Amino acid sequence: MAGHSKFKNIMHRKGAQDKKRAAMFSKLSREITVAAKMGMPDPDMNPRLRLAVNAAKAQSMPKDNIQRAIDKASQAGGEDYVEMRYEGYGPGGVALIVEALTDNRNRTATNVRTAFSKNGGNLGSEGSVSHGFERRGLIEYSAAAGDEEKVLEAAIEAGADDVESSEDGHTIWTAAEDLHGVAGELEKVLGPADNVKLAWKPVLSVEVNEEVAGTLMKLIDTLDDDDDVQTVWGNYEIPDAVMEKLG
Repeated sequence: MAGHSKFKNIMHRKGAQDKKRAAMFSKLSREITVAAKMGMPDPDMNPRLRLAVNAAKAQSMPKDNIQRAIDKASQAGGEDYVEMRYEGYGPGGVALIVEALTDNRNRTATNVRTAFSKNGGNLGSEGSVSHGFERRGLIEYSAAAGDEEKVLEAAIEAGADDVESSEDGHTIWTAAEDLHGVAGELEKVLGPADNVKLAWKPVLSVEVNEEVAGTLMKLIDTLDDDDDVQTVWGNYEIPDAVMEKLG
């Protein structure tokens, strides 16, 4: 399959989000609380919670913060978050899926719709673009985890579907239902992953030019800055030369 660089574009400049640690920790905490509320508060007994905790640890979230987020799930009168998915088209006809956790559906829907309309996009109905994506498990490791051969061998043994390696690191794809099991087996060999989550993987990608990419990044930045938005997925591919110009 084609390249790791595509997925870096889809995930959008991770470094930009790393600078907003407080906002990032807030989103991670929200996912941990929701996962703990939906199942057992023990990560070993709750696959979704384990993935959420591992994601928080990968971003160096303090243990106290993680525990507070788990404890919050059992507190009376706490926020009651619901999962929402929004679908639409950005500039250049790029398909976008926005995943959110919110305690106020009207607020989130308004904010997402406004972000699309002010940045060259159109919010559609649920299902309007997701048919062009596959629901897959995503596991990411840095290059420090090992060379391509080591990671590929570990991924095959763990039951993964596909591996994409580059100088930046390794992207491992699984069936959605196999994500927890594969991640657990890989951890035994490669250590904790940098990122483990369910992903929306585009069936086909759309390459965008500099003009479209600039407006598209503004839209994605606006969505990322919303506290309720957890992840933005898209089917766009931005050439490296264009990404360098955008900074």
